[in-house]
Amino acid sequence: MDSVDRLRAQWHEQVPGLDVAPIAVAGRITRIAALLAAQSEAALADEGLTRGEFDVLTALRRAGRALRASEVSTLTAASGAAITKRADALVRAGLVARGIPHRDRRGVLLELTEQGRAAVDRLMPEHLAREARVLEGLDADDAERLAQLLSRVLVRVEGGA
Repeated sequence: MDSVDRLRAQWHEQVPGLDVAPIAVAGRITRIAALLAAQSEAALADEGLTRGEFDVLTALRRAGRALRASEVSTLTAASGAAITKRADALVRAGLVARGIPHRDRRGVLLELTEQGRAAVDRLMPEHLAREARVLEGLDADDAERLAQLLSRVLVRVEGGA
């Protein structure tokens, strides 16, 4: 029995007619995400980073080029204010550089420094290893099936359904 089973049992006890079936999936997704985020936060804190800052670094690394702050906001699903705050910290740490686009001087470009690129290249394998450990109880077919099912749910949520 996991924490979601206990939560559902408590609801059944307190409000017997309440249909808590969605919690079996959504509650587990939420709980797993929270626990993974906490593990990630703890590991990144040792590096002087927050998870949000790491998200900015990885978005820039995946893009392979400088990005407008608004693009980083879209890629990370963080507000413009959050991106500004994170970028400020990353610039101070020497991991990101700010620039001005040549054609449109109204925007701000964010670009990984060599130090930032090296940090992502060092930290990303550790991050993926943490996530892989969570899935060790699943064989490859189960992991793939779970990924497919979660993708279907994510598409609905991202589409606003």
